[in-house]
Amino acid sequence: MSGQYDVVVAAGVESMSRVPMGSNRQGADIFGPSVVDRYAPGLVPQGVAAELIADKWGQSRAELDEFAARSHRLADETARTGGFDREILPITSGDGTVVARDETIRPGTAPAKLATLATVFRTDEYAERFPEIDWRVTAGSSSQLTDGASAVLIASADAARRLGLPARATVRGMSVVADDPLMMLTAPIPATRKVLARTGLTIDDIDHYEVNEAFAPVPLAWRADLDADPDKLNPRGGAIALGHPLGATGCRLFTTMLHALEDTGGTFGLQTVCEAGGQANALILERL
Repeated sequence: MSGQYDVVVAAGVESMSRVPMGSNRQGADIFGPSVVDRYAPGLVPQGVAAELIADKWGQSRAELDEFAARSHRLADETARTGGFDREILPITSGDGTVVARDETIRPGTAPAKLATLATVFRTDEYAERFPEIDWRVTAGSSSQLTDGASAVLIASADAARRLGLPARATVRGMSVVADDPLMMLTAPIPATRKVLARTGLTIDDIDHYEVNEAFAPVPLAWRADLDADPDKLNPRGGAIALGHPLGATGCRLFTTMLHALEDTGGTFGLQTVCEAGGQANALILERL
């Protein structure tokens, strides 16, 4: 966009099985004393933020479990019918095994089974600090810790013509915003409003929504706040079923959304991802 490059590969890799989330901090306070003072006694882990969202938007445990089961069901349906085949590049592991599918989808996942899981983010400290929370988020309604990689080729219109690259879509607009760092995961809502305003589109103009399923409360709060069509939201499942390899998720959402638009004949897709510290980005893709 700055004109410094004609063709770019945007890519990300994450191996959460080898490098646990947060290990790069090595125990350091990455925010500093001023943030701790301002939000005394300090910010909270993302799982607790998800609980705060569930409480604020009045989401029941049953609603979260139902959404999580939906993620697995839609991802399984897409995988079984070949919907992911064009976007997955098979790799061969060191022992010769060919990996050509996402391994975290659990066919047959049902709300009744998810209802038996224990909640995972409650501690006595946070229960005392947030007495309003009744603790309803489980591993089943959270994104899975996974390994993954993804890449997208982006070219200027002039470069695409010069190199004979068939353009599949164009980026119609983008936004990055910051929101409440304590609630942390709500920024996709203002990020979406900002990118819609920038592009002159409405939520109803969008054919496909990809809202990262960091935790079930995140896309559910987004859907409720924007009065979005539930059938357009993560129609091929999301990170609850497919995993959330942090560095790879952005391009993975982009890729799934583009293929879905092509398969269904849709025109506009919107993706949005919450980020640490209360930030989020949003992007609108227009299929050509």
